[in-house]
Amino acid sequence: MSRRFALPFALAAAAAFGGYASQLAAEQPAAADAAANPFFTASALPYQVPPFDQIRDEHYLPAFERGMAEELAEIEAIANNPEAPTFENTIVAMEQTGEILARVSRVFFNLNSAHTNPAMQDVQKTVSPQLAAHRDAIFLNPTLFARVEALHGKRAELGLDPESLRLLERYYIDFVRAGARLSEEDKDKLRAINAELASLGTTFAQNVLRETLDSAVIVDTAEELDGFSDAQIRAAAEAATARGHEGKYLISLQNTSGQPPLALLTNRALRQRIHEASLNRGARDNEHDNRPVVARVAALRAERAALLGYPNHAAFVLENATAGTPDAVNEMLGGLAPAAVANARKEAADIQALIEAQGGDFELQAWDWDFYAEQVKQARYDLDPNELRAYFELESVLNNGVFYAANKVFGLTFKPRPDLPLYHPDARAWEVFEEDGTPLGIFIGDFYARDSKRGGAWMNAYVPQNGLEGNKAVVANHQNIPKPPEGEPTLMTFDEVVTMFHEFGHAVHGLFSDVRYPRFSGTSVPRDFVEFPSQVYEMWADWPTVLANYARHYETGELLPKEMLEKALEAQKFNEGFRTTEYVAASLIDQAWHQRKAGDVPTDTVAFEQQVLADTGMDFAPVPPRYRSTYFSHIMGGYSAGYYSYIWSEVLDADAVAWFKENGGMTRENGEHFRASLLARGGSKDAMELYRDFAGRDPEIRHLLERRGLTAAGSGE
Repeated sequence: MSRRFALPFALAAAAAFGGYASQLAAEQPAAADAAANPFFTASALPYQVPPFDQIRDEHYLPAFERGMAEELAEIEAIANNPEAPTFENTIVAMEQTGEILARVSRVFFNLNSAHTNPAMQDVQKTVSPQLAAHRDAIFLNPTLFARVEALHGKRAELGLDPESLRLLERYYIDFVRAGARLSEEDKDKLRAINAELASLGTTFAQNVLRETLDSAVIVDTAEELDGFSDAQIRAAAEAATARGHEGKYLISLQNTSGQPPLALLTNRALRQRIHEASLNRGARDNEHDNRPVVARVAALRAERAALLGYPNHAAFVLENATAGTPDAVNEMLGGLAPAAVANARKEAADIQALIEAQGGDFELQAWDWDFYAEQVKQARYDLDPNELRAYFELESVLNNGVFYAANKVFGLTFKPRPDLPLYHPDARAWEVFEEDGTPLGIFIGDFYARDSKRGGAWMNAYVPQNGLEGNKAVVANHQNIPKPPEGEPTLMTFDEVVTMFHEFGHAVHGLFSDVRYPRFSGTSVPRDFVEFPSQVYEMWADWPTVLANYARHYETGELLPKEMLEKALEAQKFNEGFRTTEYVAASLIDQAWHQRKAGDVPTDTVAFEQQVLADTGMDFAPVPPRYRSTYFSHIMGGYSAGYYSYIWSEVLDADAVAWFKENGGMTRENGEHFRASLLARGGSKDAMELYRDFAGRDPEIRHLLERRGLTAAGSGE
């Protein structure tokens, strides 16, 4: 099955297929419909950018149906080929199947995250189990697997180049992990599990979106918003009006447990309302309650793992990751947890001292942390967050920071392409060029929050690079930066700045892909490796020459004062105990759900989560997990048993930053080495081999501990 088909396999896994293929084939759209559906033919736009201006909600379902029917016909032809299996007529042939399905899947699932609507959500409910069944129809096809297995058995005799050999090996592994060796009875069980998981994944995601919208906090008076800037108050008023609450103020929630307004609002009761609204999402005894969904998903994943011969779902997932085993992940998280909590408790003591010094007669709570931590930070570093934001205007950060760094390190240049139709007025496109003027691909930036966009920040590919078809990459970055009132500048926090650099690190990983097969394109690497290149790109956010180029006052053009810069950089390790604790707590919850055996998965979601935190020493009330299970979208999607990946990748990142500094820093030579040895290779080689090709050594964890300021706390100093 072609890897151009960007089906989110976390949703997929299948119902009994029955006569599904023949039914779809019988429902092929007529020729007139084919001409009207933009997914039925390749885009005529540059780089095959999707024709977003032509795509309508009613196009998706027919395109999915036709795409699945056509790919199944292609797969049947491969499986039943009377000629003996060869690498070309079996493996390469599978790489070339499913054009229509690939096209519609990439657009639909990307837009369902970036700009969804009820019609698209209905389509997702319909197609998720169908796509799961479609995947099973391919990977559980015994005739097709026999061809793959025969080739795999004599792979050493085929004379394949390294990328082709890896492709054959990965296909064989994919089939086995998908259940190709199971009995027919067990295959039927697997199909049923996969079908239910697909439906539950859709339910969970839509519940999270609905709950996040419904849990927004309505405020009656502007006085309650003391601490907000005038622009933030106006934005809250506009948001309330847009939702039908004229004369009031609305505070939207982000997808994390913590909420940015908590650092600003002086009204403690309002802070508590916001915090509790955030933590209660998906656990309010309403139609969007995700507690039973989480428990059922975990139980089904455990059952599927057992069926496939694994002790638990984590073991199944991690077999394909660089970590390898749950024990390796547990060892890393277990090593970080005590140091993180020790630092967090020290930070809490400093905050409590400030509360008492100001005459407060209450004990520090989670909704107080950001507000008072910001004051401790200001007192320690004399930093005003609003004053700092004035130097981080979005257009300057993007053009004079993110793009500037790409030019200095990789020689890239960017040309706006306002002629390309996109899916929302806030989205913009740039054509990307090599240093010598050779076209490289298209970059789409979509930076503002809106009700139709899921929370967080991410990158996706609308067209993945591959040499088999000669495609160049079309990639997109998304953030959720609050949009200011009309006519006002977009001033960013430094965290939002770093996120913009981070996501562009994913973008260059996709743009620089130089592989032959779609299966290995761009970011098609293990989950615990994919964050590494993006985290490396974060280093340019505070690289002196880059910072000096973009960090200028939005009104005066004044460069960020050196003293303020030094304080901002010093402050980067501030609150690191909190950040590491909330992250590790969430990672431990993820592992706890997915390291349970079949038949031993709890049904009380909240009680289980609390027990996990208590058992691991992470039950420190002022620092809740970054995500609670009921809105932990990562682990209900592609990061199940994989949320640890960010910090696993950060070990590589911290070591790679040390390598850059040891070898001269921001030079074109270093950029080209990083690109050629690692970024361009995609998934065509083992991830850790790629890292060693780049760094010439294995990574060392000490660089990460130093960065996070955890060494001293961990040693008791």
